Amino acid sequence: MWLIVVLTVIATLFAGWRAWRRLRYFLHIFQLEGYKPDEYLSWVWERRSHVLFRLSHRLAIAELILVIIGMAYWSPFWTAVIALPLWAITFASSRIYRNERQKKPLRYTNRLKRLLATAAALATVVVLAGFIMWMSGGLPWLGWFLGGFLAADFLAPFWVYLAAHLMAPVERSIQSGFKRRARMRLAERPDLTIVSITGSYGKTSTKFIVAEILRQRFNVLASPSSYNTPMGLCIVINEMLQPEHQVLVLEMGVRHPGDMAELCSIARPDIGVVTTIGIAHLETMGSMELIAQEKGTMIEQLKPNGIAVLNIDDEHVSRMADRAPGKVWTVSVHGREGADIVAGSVRYGREGAQFDVRDDTGDVRSFKTKLLGEHNVSNILLGVAVGRALGLRLRQIAHAVERLEPIEHRLQLREEGPITVIDDAFNSNPVGARNAVEILGQFREGRRIIVTPGMIELGERQEEENRAFGEHIADHVDLAVLVGARQTAPILEGLRARNFPEDRVRVVDSLWDAQSFLKTYLKPGDVVLYENDLPDQYG
Repeated sequence: MWLIVVLTVIATLFAGWRAWRRLRYFLHIFQLEGYKPDEYLSWVWERRSHVLFRLSHRLAIAELILVIIGMAYWSPFWTAVIALPLWAITFASSRIYRNERQKKPLRYTNRLKRLLATAAALATVVVLAGFIMWMSGGLPWLGWFLGGFLAADFLAPFWVYLAAHLMAPVERSIQSGFKRRARMRLAERPDLTIVSITGSYGKTSTKFIVAEILRQRFNVLASPSSYNTPMGLCIVINEMLQPEHQVLVLEMGVRHPGDMAELCSIARPDIGVVTTIGIAHLETMGSMELIAQEKGTMIEQLKPNGIAVLNIDDEHVSRMADRAPGKVWTVSVHGREGADIVAGSVRYGREGAQFDVRDDTGDVRSFKTKLLGEHNVSNILLGVAVGRALGLRLRQIAHAVERLEPIEHRLQLREEGPITVIDDAFNSNPVGARNAVEILGQFREGRRIIVTPGMIELGERQEEENRAFGEHIADHVDLAVLVGARQTAPILEGLRARNFPEDRVRVVDSLWDAQSFLKTYLKPGDVVLYENDLPDQYG
């Protein structure tokens, strides 16, 4: 009997550890999907053959059937001696449940802990139900043990989904409290100037540019990283805002209709900046027009006499001027007529960019920046407009721009020994991706290599945009390393459409495989562009 006890303990540890890892894996996906149950469910369903019903589950069902037969018609003792070790081997943790090399690790926030406790409780109930059935004589002891753990493990994605719905009223109540507190804190600060930035692309870069420029005169708080959700704004306002801060610079992101109105209800802006409108989040928003309508809500929600700062090189953004309640500042890299802030003589190199800026007074100054790309010049012009709106002179602003450092993973230029790396690994978009490839094409020394998994979250236009991206790559690079055969198939089609040589294309399974290949391929002087690095849930 002691042998059965030992084997049962070992099998329990294996099955329990695997069930825990699987539950944690799906909680991580739920967090990466923004705690949105429907988007999480879509993710699971789209990958059902890979993550839902795995080989280990099929083997476990076969073993369970054999156990039931063995317990009924053979020796229960020898059935257990054979079945328990096999069960432990079957449920040895799979590779996808390991947590190494995560780009965006699971964060054990208070909300995540509440979800984890609820989901774990639901899974435990299933195991206990099997135990009760065994105690009541309803199942052989090995049947309840194996069946209970199999159900707990297999239904892990369902436990997360159910836990989210069970906890939804609690989360709404908690979030309402955070929002109420944030509104009260801002109501106590009528002296505070709130600058909000939105757009399909360039929000984070523009936010840091604006903050650096305004620090020439003001004490500025800028929301960190991509804290652009309602709860992100609340964290910044409730936990980071101090009495000495004079300007609060916020990033406002939207993925669904109504998101912007919710954000502005928390922090109504004095100055609203719109970068550009593109097809990012087309999958959830439906159309470019709806994206523009949603982003433009921020301009409508400006405080009375609020200031709108618009990139009029983008037609969707330009039309938002009619929705502004007060003064409108306009910027253009392409010299659009009537623009208040205009760039000219733009030049790029290994050191960054140089260009001239003419402001609303006609003053012209030469600007230098370490940032690469036309879109960054546009973002800087938006920062110039905000600075001018708050009384800074062009000379002051130029000094601040020269100090700007590239944001990590956004066209970040660095030297790795004799190799030049352009790190543009932050989630990619059609405009930024084309711009990055064109910058790569400007390097004339060494071979030009791109490593990319393509673009995501582009809805029905995803294949079309990736195909066009492949055609663009063919004109500017010497070698294309495509990460993920299925994901990058449209890029490969685009490359072939431009007769790009097959021997200059490598298709690999993962970023790690790409890096292993490059270790043996690269030579001194080569330039590597890392364009996009898919989030963990797409890897």
